[in-house]
Amino acid sequence: MLRSMEDFQNAWARESEITAKVLRALTDASLQQMVVPAGRSLGRLAWHTALAVPEMGRHAGLEVDGPPDDAPIPDAATILRTYEQSAASLGQAVARDWTDAMLAEKIPMYGEEWTRGETLLALIAHQTHHRGQMTVLMRQAGLAVPGVYGPSKEEWAAYGMPAQE
Repeated sequence: MLRSMEDFQNAWARESEITAKVLRALTDASLQQMVVPAGRSLGRLAWHTALAVPEMGRHAGLEVDGPPDDAPIPDAATILRTYEQSAASLGQAVARDWTDAMLAEKIPMYGEEWTRGETLLALIAHQTHHRGQMTVLMRQAGLAVPGVYGPSKEEWAAYGMPAQE
């Protein structure tokens, strides 16, 4: 629950760093990984995650730097750089333009009315959802998956301990 802009800023800093950690582990070759032929590739999911930050922010009336929604999927380094820049821009825009008192105000979002607080939670939940999808595809692509809310299998091994089952 977000009770204040400080709550959001703290959560956004933590969650956007975790998302960047996942994106840092991608390689250009891994971007083609898919679960099924008609599904989203790892590159599509990663790029969607990066593009959604400015898209959702702009939809909520914030000035957030980022590429257009239909920008083609770039290489892994550009996905990471774009995400980091957009995440920082979103945090700055929210700090500059919204106040604690505004969290309960309703705004139009995707044909519905959401409070600003719900919008901020949706931004966090959206990237969390796609991080989970990406880590599955990363494992299938043979990448080392970074720990998100605890050590990953590879990190347990680096600690000299068996992975938790």
